[in-house]
Amino acid sequence: MNLKLLGNWEIKKTNSSSALKKFGISLTSIVLGLIFAGLFVLLTGKDPLKLYSEILQSSVGSAYGLSETLVEMIPLALCSLGVSLAFRMQLWNIGAEGQFYMGAFGATYFALFFSNLPILVMLPLMLVASFICGGLWALIPAIPKAYWNVNETISSLLLNYVAYFWIAYLVYGPWKDPKGNNFPLTKQFPDSATIPVFGNTRISYAIFLLLIIAIAMFFLIKYSKWGYEIRVSGSSRKAADYAGMSYVKNVLKVMFLSGAISGIAGMAEVSGVLHRLQQTISPGYGYTAILIALLARLNPISILLASFLMGGLLVGGFSLQTSGFPSSMVSMFQGSILFFVLAGEIFNNYRLVRKKA
Repeated sequence: MNLKLLGNWEIKKTNSSSALKKFGISLTSIVLGLIFAGLFVLLTGKDPLKLYSEILQSSVGSAYGLSETLVEMIPLALCSLGVSLAFRMQLWNIGAEGQFYMGAFGATYFALFFSNLPILVMLPLMLVASFICGGLWALIPAIPKAYWNVNETISSLLLNYVAYFWIAYLVYGPWKDPKGNNFPLTKQFPDSATIPVFGNTRISYAIFLLLIIAIAMFFLIKYSKWGYEIRVSGSSRKAADYAGMSYVKNVLKVMFLSGAISGIAGMAEVSGVLHRLQQTISPGYGYTAILIALLARLNPISILLASFLMGGLLVGGFSLQTSGFPSSMVSMFQGSILFFVLAGEIFNNYRLVRKKA
């Protein structure tokens, strides 16, 4: 498709872009997004350079800040890996937040009611429970999508609120810690239900699980037969049906695995960081994961880098409140970056050419 412009120029659709070009466009989008957000900061009478300096210093300017950025990176990257798998098949799973909560719910069940189990049994059980709970939660919008082509965007989004209020019911009701001074949280997990951490930091060994999942997804998408089916089904359902690929089965499998990975993120958070379940276990990891997946162009390895960036912004947002800046500034940064990333897709898919005489 070509779009005619004035003179001898036209916009022509391209079939592919080089990896270097995609990286350059992503980097430019991030810079332009930060500049755009900085203009709004300037209009409020604040110094944007001081704001950026504060974020940078608090996120990577010290050993503590760097460790906290890595702590935030783990759930962000896991949720991003989950939604990116669904996005590969053009399935718009906006429910990673709810799947995160349900994964935390599954892990917490074993931590609370099977507390006598040894750590070598407990942690695998919590991992499997979070995997299954997150996956089953994603199947709820997947089934009507697969069989009746019901739009999964709205259904997966609304299920986030169901999961959130289910957790709220538990921590305010049957799972509430009687010794918790009336705070909405469960009692602390036993040692056997907590993921070990590195030294005096809060970085849990779940980071190894993250790396394993990222590498496995990279090879799954790029080199496996099922990865090829996912890419074909996402490009054209008719082509997949013609090639004998079951679209229905692939929708169910992809959505289940997408939700399962986000569920693992919930387990990593409650077992590796919080050591209990509470109402606010996520500052919006599932929603930020969508931005990260788009920013990384669904590449599992790039997702790790983008998650580190967004983790730094979250850590910086916490410190901004003590420096006179509202923490909502970080949300504005994320929105600005997303806007420019989406706009940058134009330069990936189209190019400006001179018409031949």
